[in-house]
Amino acid sequence: MAGSVYDDDDMLETHDINVTPFIDVVLVLLIVFMIAAPLSTVDIPVQLPSTQAQPQKRPDDPLYLTLTENLEIRLGNDVVAREALATELERLTGPDKSQPVYLRADRSVDYGDLMELMNLLRSAGYLKVALVGQESA
Repeated sequence: MAGSVYDDDDMLETHDINVTPFIDVVLVLLIVFMIAAPLSTVDIPVQLPSTQAQPQKRPDDPLYLTLTENLEIRLGNDVVAREALATELERLTGPDKSQPVYLRADRSVDYGDLMELMNLLRSAGYLKVALVGQESA
C-alpha cells in the first residue's frame, strides 16, 4: 500500500496565460474613465452659431490704436493724450467715422482700462472697433 497519492498526470504544469489580473486592471480603468469623463466636460450648455464668413480684407493703411503697458495711448506710432484722442482720430480719418479702428492692448493691461479706451472711441463716434490679437500656432 505504499505508494504515491498523486498520479503523474495530475502534476503536469499548465502554460496558459492567466488573464484574470489583466481583466481586473481593465475593469478598474473602465470605472476610472466612466467617473472622470463627465467631469472633464463643460457644464454650461451653449449652442454656438456656425459661420460661413470669409476673413475680411484688411485695409491698405489700417488705423492702429495701441494701449501700452503703462496705459499710454498711441495712435499709429504717436503718443496721444486721452483728451485729444477724438480730435486726432478725426484729423486722420476726416469725416469718415465708419473706418475701422484696430485696437491693440498689452497683455498686462487691466480689462477696465481697455473698456475705458473703447468708451472713448464710442463717444468720439467710432463704432467699428477691431480687437487685434496674436494668432497662436
